[in-house]
Amino acid sequence: MIIVNGQPADVDAGETVMMVLVRLGVESQARGVAVAVDGEVIPRSQWSEFALDRDARVEVVTAMQGG
Repeated sequence: MIIVNGQPADVDAGETVMMVLVRLGVESQARGVAVAVDGEVIPRSQWSEFALDRDARVEVVTAMQGG
């Protein structure tokens, strides 16, 4: 089971990071977005090709402005 932001997700093994972002409604070119898979930050240039393993833990972080 793939976990996205701490919650079980309807994501299949082999789907890419980009596919997960699309499901979350995150624009691929949005600024301030970072993705980590199993604790490793995945560079934006690899989002469309980085395939998830069946037990992957994905964290999608969006920077917020403010103080």
